Amino acid sequence: MNFITVATFQSSIEAYILKNHLEGAGITCFIFDEHIVDMNPLYSNAVGGVKVKVRQNDSTLANELIQELNKTPYKDEKDHVVLCPNCGSSEFYTDFNSMRNPGSILAVLTSFLFAVFPIYKKRVNRCKKCDTEFDQKKIVEG
Repeated sequence: MNFITVATFQSSIEAYILKNHLEGAGITCFIFDEHIVDMNPLYSNAVGGVKVKVRQNDSTLANELIQELNKTPYKDEKDHVVLCPNCGSSEFYTDFNSMRNPGSILAVLTSFLFAVFPIYKKRVNRCKKCDTEFDQKKIVEG
């Protein structure tokens, strides 16, 4: 039986969220390489990330469901669509590792110096259209 990779992620948590969504639609899913990435996240690029795979005959439906999920806009606690503060787009990457602040740059340099996984990472949303990085919490509060 052939399996098709329909999505790859940097963590097993994201993979399991997609797996649950696809299994809710009746598609049997399998997750590959989750343990090696969870043991050492630096191996994620080496193995190609955590993979969500489906049977070949389910791949078309799985891809359609993933595209539908990607088109769904993110909403805040008040059920308002979250928009980019710069261009107003509702298309952005969530939980993006920012490298635009001094703390992140220092963490990367320290991790290279001591050969350890970076302890500090600033997570932001990043607009797909204008590359603006923004924190959703500040927008919801403001």
